[in-house]
Amino acid sequence: MQGNDQEWAIIKHRAYQENNWFIPEFIELAVKNIATFLEPSQLDQLAEVYSIPEENPSPQMIGIVMAGNIPLVGFHDLLCVFLAGHHAKIKTSSKDEVLITYLVEKMNTWQPASQNYFTFSAMLKDCDAYIATGSNNSSRYFEYYFSKYPHIIRKNRSSVAIINGNETAAELEALADDVYQYFGLGCRNVTKIFVPVQYDFQPLLHAFRKYDHLADNHKYRNNYDYNLAVYMLNNRYYMTNGSILLVEDNAITSPISQLNYEYYSNEAEVRAKLLNNDRVQCVIGKNNIPFGLAQCPGFTEYADGIDTLNFLLHLPEKVQASVNEVRRP
Repeated sequence: MQGNDQEWAIIKHRAYQENNWFIPEFIELAVKNIATFLEPSQLDQLAEVYSIPEENPSPQMIGIVMAGNIPLVGFHDLLCVFLAGHHAKIKTSSKDEVLITYLVEKMNTWQPASQNYFTFSAMLKDCDAYIATGSNNSSRYFEYYFSKYPHIIRKNRSSVAIINGNETAAELEALADDVYQYFGLGCRNVTKIFVPVQYDFQPLLHAFRKYDHLADNHKYRNNYDYNLAVYMLNNRYYMTNGSILLVEDNAITSPISQLNYEYYSNEAEVRAKLLNNDRVQCVIGKNNIPFGLAQCPGFTEYADGIDTLNFLLHLPEKVQASVNEVRRP
């Protein structure tokens, strides 16, 4: 994944051609982050911490519905299923089909025995459990179809940052990574910042110039121009550096090319407000996840705070409980 193999380079370019949100810069970022999970020392540590047996005595078929908002976003679920010794039936997103399919096929070429562990399918029938990631709308369908089976179902989430006004230029540039990487499409992207009353936005807007080049992307630019036009026509106050709009808004999630902000006078009240908010994936800032590391989660920083590997390792008992529930008169 980290090499310069010509075939892999062609595949990455094809992924970009089929989904222009997957620019080379962000494909490489995703690959770099995923590669850290695959270090032998990391995998050995996981096997020890979770007491993963050498053989799974009761492998199950796990249906995985993958999202397509950022490159290879479904790889973590796939790896968890594989580590737990289960079999994966995968429904890829049409937005992120090229990369994940190629990597699985390459692994099957290197180690033919792995073919038994991976199946791609448009329909996820006859599975023992499900892991599905999607929007708030699609999650309702997942809940309906998969309710009788052990499952993990994820909805829309986004992330926030708490700024105290004493950040260095380097910290603000790191925050730009949290905001702009993947064009803000990931659940760990910062879509809202909390700032102290009378905060000076100029240093922040200057630091964000680091990503001016994203304004040249036609898909991103279309979103920026549209949102800018809406605020101009409605005579609503906004700030901009030419590549992002800063808008005062209470909403956690913001449109592409926009960053919401909200003033606070008491940081403790902000933290209390965010506590157990099921729309917030993570909080960035001092005394939280450090600036610039939103898109660099460790393996065990699970989406929605649900320990996927633990769920899978205890699956046989969950499946049996599900079967007993169905059989109950």
